[in-house]
Amino acid sequence: MARIDPDKIVVCSFHTADDYYRAFGEKQRRSLEALGLPFEIAEIEKKDGEEWLDICRKKVPFIHSVCQKHPDKKVFWIDVDCELEFLPDFVLHSTADIIGFQRGFDDPFNIGYKKRARFWEPCFWGIHTTEAARRYIAAAAESEKKAEVRATDDYFFEEAWRLHAASMTFQIIPSQLVAGRKDNLATGVRPFFYFGSSGNVDKFKGQAAQHRRAGIGRFSLMGAGDFVRRTSLAAAKAVQDGLPDQLSLKMRRLSDNSGLTGLLVGDGKTTRAMNPELLRSYWALVAAARAGDKAETERLLALVDGKQLPGDQHVTFEAAARALLDYATSGDGPPLRLAWWDRPFPGNFGDWLSPLIIGGISGRRVVHEAPTKLSGEPHLFGIGSIGRFISRKSVVVGTGISQRDVALHPKANYISVRGPITAQKLREEGGEVEDRFGDPGILISRLIPVTRDKTNGKIALVRHHTHRKLAARLPENMDELSVMVGSRAGITDLVEALNRYDSVVTSAMHIYIACQSYGIPVALVNFQGGESAVHGDGIKYVDYALGAGVPERTPIVIDPDMRSTDFAPLTYEARISSAKMDDVEEAVREGIRRLDAI
Repeated sequence: MARIDPDKIVVCSFHTADDYYRAFGEKQRRSLEALGLPFEIAEIEKKDGEEWLDICRKKVPFIHSVCQKHPDKKVFWIDVDCELEFLPDFVLHSTADIIGFQRGFDDPFNIGYKKRARFWEPCFWGIHTTEAARRYIAAAAESEKKAEVRATDDYFFEEAWRLHAASMTFQIIPSQLVAGRKDNLATGVRPFFYFGSSGNVDKFKGQAAQHRRAGIGRFSLMGAGDFVRRTSLAAAKAVQDGLPDQLSLKMRRLSDNSGLTGLLVGDGKTTRAMNPELLRSYWALVAAARAGDKAETERLLALVDGKQLPGDQHVTFEAAARALLDYATSGDGPPLRLAWWDRPFPGNFGDWLSPLIIGGISGRRVVHEAPTKLSGEPHLFGIGSIGRFISRKSVVVGTGISQRDVALHPKANYISVRGPITAQKLREEGGEVEDRFGDPGILISRLIPVTRDKTNGKIALVRHHTHRKLAARLPENMDELSVMVGSRAGITDLVEALNRYDSVVTSAMHIYIACQSYGIPVALVNFQGGESAVHGDGIKYVDYALGAGVPERTPIVIDPDMRSTDFAPLTYEARISSAKMDDVEEAVREGIRRLDAI
């Protein structure tokens, strides 16, 4: 951040006179003082009968009053429960009349009113000293003063925007600069804005006046495919939630076996900006790589290379295809068909341990079977909480479940399961399995032996892939590593990196398992605001521990702002025994023999 001239800028905000919001106000003051930013943070009165909507709309005249008080200063508003890590030069020195985030913190692929009823996200924005900027904020204040509608501040900002936008310059802050709105780790972008969500939006959603979105109907706003997918997911959940347990399980199994589950949980967000022709080429590329067709994979890689610049989507598809091809073509003998969850691309560490370990132990090629669309050929099930997808043609080695209310196919060929909870569920379904337990992920230290020498004095953070977009804030002695690796080289690099740290903090179960395979001190956590992001009811952690012979642990919920968290009481060291590894390895080998015999 460049040197700040206090005569040219002021940051403003307000809070009500209650302990909850007053604490946010004090935190905001300390933060702005540390950054050297001049500010005006007011405590406002909440009158009898006033609701959250009434407080929000006070933002409009408040900002206008600050602009009137400081006619020669840029005025930046920030919601009191939000925070700045720093203020980038391009924001500080913007020449636009208005600078801020697009509604919903959207990216340029969904600019303006394509999907939103309003243009701006006014939790943080800057108003210049220009005549156009001050005319705009005055119009918003006048609209708020006159209007009798029940609305929040952004309604009036939108009214003024529609009136004056044609005569104003404006600048959109990139969405990747909002912590938690994008996978900042994957892009190497340092966010500066931390969005707060302190409380009342959901409560009053639907009660405030709304603007109409552009377009002639819902299909024109989001596209038919996206609409059908969202509607189908919502409908499926609503139906299942309203059914008795047994009927719900039958519908879930029908969805799983028909491939509908795989369709509904696809990578819509990953591919939404890709033209249909290119998207078809990418999926053809993945299909060729899954089948081990090297010539076709290379042909399609060359084809898509010539169609698109190497952006994020290209990189993830190409990395997944190359990893799938490597597993499907490296090794001797006939290929092993293995079911594992290969999405999201480029691959999630825990899921992709399955082909690495099965291929490493067998020395054979491993061909991908989609759990949600099994081919009908005999196949293995290994690592993962994917027990609900097991079919009659499955040979099962160490697979588990993530929640109790799932059905396990009783007629599959079970060699072992993750732990006794999965085994008990199978017996309830009428299936049989020996008391032979253990997640094959514990074998990672045998497949990739790493000598754990002197460590670097720091902590490594590895978040579950569903937690990647939480607005985490790290202490100085912590580095973040990405869980999104699927190739042999990527998995090897990650476990070697983990062994260089004093300890690891993770919300990803198989990172936790890998640490116990190597004997790395580890803390298993979840995050406030993301407690339900990881699928399941929590039984998989206990199931794993009971099956692996280690102490039972479940995730401890922590604040994503980890700067003041003491991780020492949360961290402990446990190592998988050699005897357990021997037993799990032999179970894997037996599963392969059983598959070959079918």
